[in-house]
Amino acid sequence: MLDRIKCFCKYIGKVRGRDLAQLSADAVIIGSGINSLVCAHHLARRGWSVIVLEQADEPGGAVRTGEYTVAGFAHDWAAMNLSLFAGSPYFQQNAEELSRHGLEFAPASDCFSSVFPDGTWVGIGTDAGANRARIAALSERDAQTWGVLSAGFPAEAEHLFGLLGSPMKIHALASIVWRALRRKGLGGSQDLARFLASSPRAWLEETFESPKLRALLGAWGMHLDFAPDIAGGALFPYLEAMANQTFGMALGKGGAATVVTALQRAIEARGGRILCGTEVGQILHSGGKATGVVAGGETIIANRAVIANVAPKAMQRLTGGSGDARYDTAMRNFRHAPGTMMIHLAMSDLPDWAAGPELRDYAYVHIAPSLDQMARTYAQAVAGLLPDAPVVVVGQPTTVDPSRAPGGQHTLWLQVRMAPGEICGDAAGEITASTWDEAAEPFAERALNLLERYAPGTRAKVLGRRIVTPTELEADNPNLVGGDQVCGSHHISQNFLFRPARGYADGSTPIRGLYHTGAAVWPGAGTGAGPGYQLGRKLAGK
Repeated sequence: MLDRIKCFCKYIGKVRGRDLAQLSADAVIIGSGINSLVCAHHLARRGWSVIVLEQADEPGGAVRTGEYTVAGFAHDWAAMNLSLFAGSPYFQQNAEELSRHGLEFAPASDCFSSVFPDGTWVGIGTDAGANRARIAALSERDAQTWGVLSAGFPAEAEHLFGLLGSPMKIHALASIVWRALRRKGLGGSQDLARFLASSPRAWLEETFESPKLRALLGAWGMHLDFAPDIAGGALFPYLEAMANQTFGMALGKGGAATVVTALQRAIEARGGRILCGTEVGQILHSGGKATGVVAGGETIIANRAVIANVAPKAMQRLTGGSGDARYDTAMRNFRHAPGTMMIHLAMSDLPDWAAGPELRDYAYVHIAPSLDQMARTYAQAVAGLLPDAPVVVVGQPTTVDPSRAPGGQHTLWLQVRMAPGEICGDAAGEITASTWDEAAEPFAERALNLLERYAPGTRAKVLGRRIVTPTELEADNPNLVGGDQVCGSHHISQNFLFRPARGYADGSTPIRGLYHTGAAVWPGAGTGAGPGYQLGRKLAGK
């Protein structure tokens, strides 16, 4: 049986037995997602007292693990891939402590793949020679290009990871630009800037001639709201390809929630508190300064900072307005990506992929056979339509970590991308439902039909299933507006210096002592916890 992750019951018991108004801390943090926990832990390490308030019954936000289908089968609720966390500066600084508190990774060497209607497949893993051979079977010219990109990745990674890990401040950007100019020259730096502004399709079509290789890499853009023709999305297919080949992929041993468990224990060991079932209704501020929050009808005092891990639209509701019209307008107008449906399957065995048994070894199998189909799927979802051929990300975590299921059995983790938060119609003209309560089953069947097409007999192996709609994702975690798992589009107009708004990419707000964190803040979504770590360093130092 999987022990569900719970909050610190001894603290909850004390709180429920007394007046919440007696509580105070240096930092009061709203929400217990991974960015909140990383920020809380960093502050606690620096001697701050911290209280984390979570409205749900368990911490973790989108990073949770539970028995959502059949007893004994562990499923990751939303996030599954912990590679960004494993490679993050935060983890490098805290690896020993978190490992002592139970964090354990399950490394994957066969990382991601795609299947195609003609019965073929292509995938990327840590064996560079095997990757090149598979690409050469598609195009020798592409294999040569792949070799050039692979050889150049260490030098490019320094600039790209430096940018993604840097605070969005002018002096920090100036330093990055200066280093790039020194090492790449003016022309090379301009080429880098052009690449950062390119769409996935523009870069992929300029770089590779095989449509299958383009589709394999382009599927990663869909994870971050970058359909093939969205400017600024080329970076993510490139980074995923090169990073997976270089470092592999990391899942959590026993489930992604291993990172939450470890953070929870580390915070508790340093005197911090996580109070679940505690919804914050108001952020208190006076004279332009945040002073605390109201939770459960009582006041909790923040001596130094209130930190809100919330979707931008919630900031105005919680504060009643910041007093800065430009900031409040930006929070109201913050744009979210299309939603996602999750399908969790308990399986008697892994799918038998028609393209080849090697696919059973891959952590991810994408059903997204062309850039054109991805572009059409995205456009349909943005228009409020149920896509006729959704992108299906098939996660096979038990091929990497067998501990998630009883011996010889498996779990499948299906992300169905893209899905509209509000349904206006069906692109295929088959589903008449206008609410997710009614559309869940037929749309899930559409996704499972795609899986069955590429892996016949999969349905016969299903022991139990759980469908999680975009509306259920948002009800469970209000930050996932409309089922948007990345808490806001990462398009250029809402990224870098503009995430979540110009002048506030460092987590500050117009209210002194009130800070914003989470995927809506630079550097954005993912399990790397960059927003939380950067804010912790801003408040308490390195």
